[in-house]
Amino acid sequence: MKRGVYCIALLLIGALPSRVPAAPINLSDIAKEGLTGWNEHRFKGQTQYRVVTLNGIPLISARSHGTASGLYKKIRIDLDATPYLNWQWQIEKPLPVMNEQSKAGDDYSARVYVILEGGLMPWRTKALNYVWSSSQPTGSSWPNAFSGQSRMIALRSPMDKPNVLVSERRDIKADFLRYFGATVHYIDVIAIMTDTDNSGQQAHAYYGDLFFSR
Repeated sequence: MKRGVYCIALLLIGALPSRVPAAPINLSDIAKEGLTGWNEHRFKGQTQYRVVTLNGIPLISARSHGTASGLYKKIRIDLDATPYLNWQWQIEKPLPVMNEQSKAGDDYSARVYVILEGGLMPWRTKALNYVWSSSQPTGSSWPNAFSGQSRMIALRSPMDKPNVLVSERRDIKADFLRYFGATVHYIDVIAIMTDTDNSGQQAHAYYGDLFFSR
């Protein structure tokens, strides 16, 4: 009898539908939509963003001449379903070596923000800031010079070759836990920015399509 019950249980388990993996969430479709759906926030002047094709790949070109403005998209992402942020980027040349932990050196050829909004409590807003660093080694991190609630993470350094399109993949949920000690289930805003307002330098970068995946 017990053996029969066990066999039936196995059959029922086998009949249960398997969980369908969460589909990727595209933040951009540069080829079809260009910059549609992205908004701009200006800090100082205006970085020039436009769609270009480089080696057959549609990309967002970002040129900064002592300016700082970023493109952002407000979108709520369930990190339990799709925790990984994927993108490609490339810089034309590294910025001069600067003290990026100071306000005067808080400039980057390329950066990608992931932001958790604090709602009615803005001091609870937290941001991961992935950067192409001019001075810090890959893997290093430090508090943003303007906000202790924003963590800078050097994914690329002067050791990485310019004019090469590279791919990134980050576990955002794991990074919030690592750098803030916080278990985060959702994020609210994604942004890209090329900025040189503090140093007055020039920078040119490219960004590929961004998407979240499981």
